[in-house]
Amino acid sequence: MKATTPSVPDRIMSRARAAGRGGVFTPSDFLDVGGRAAVDQALSRLTKDGKLRRLARGLYDFPKVHPKLGPLSPAPDDVAQALARETGSQVQIAGARAANVLGLTTQVPAKTTYLTNGPSRRVVLGKRVVDLRHASPKHLIAPGSAAGTVFQALRHVGPVRAADVVQVAACRLSASDKRTLASTAIQAPAWMRPTLVSIASAATGEIDG
Repeated sequence: MKATTPSVPDRIMSRARAAGRGGVFTPSDFLDVGGRAAVDQALSRLTKDGKLRRLARGLYDFPKVHPKLGPLSPAPDDVAQALARETGSQVQIAGARAANVLGLTTQVPAKTTYLTNGPSRRVVLGKRVVDLRHASPKHLIAPGSAAGTVFQALRHVGPVRAADVVQVAACRLSASDKRTLASTAIQAPAWMRPTLVSIASAATGEIDG
């Protein structure tokens, strides 16, 4: 008996399940399983069937489900990465979120801002906002890396808290991240460079983000 070839919706769901709940994707993530029209139709059908959720135009997720709260909002980073994959661009967390990742602030901002070399896009997820802002190369240094997060956190808090950035980042950046920081420091504004050099030359630890 000849085996039945899985349908486009079945193949999409198989991949979504393999990635796990919480995964965020765009139609372009599935263009290897069918043409764009077939993928769009499959995603629409899966959304109507309640298997996937449409977050915004051209953006879907396989949501995590809380036993009492129901479907949960996706992680902002996953949303940003999905949008970046679609346009073949890079993203880097910026502003208050970068400072929060480094532990310089305890407040988690309602709006998560990312700088990107791709198109600008804003996605509203309930009370949270994911904001991608197109930035010039001089404002997007070492995107997608921990070194990039240090640049953005320092830009956010300013020179008045430069010593705090050194203290936190120096012990949390990996050796590889420090090499990246050292090699790209020349791209940063002049006022940042002494701080970045201090971090890059300090003892090594680890950082997430």
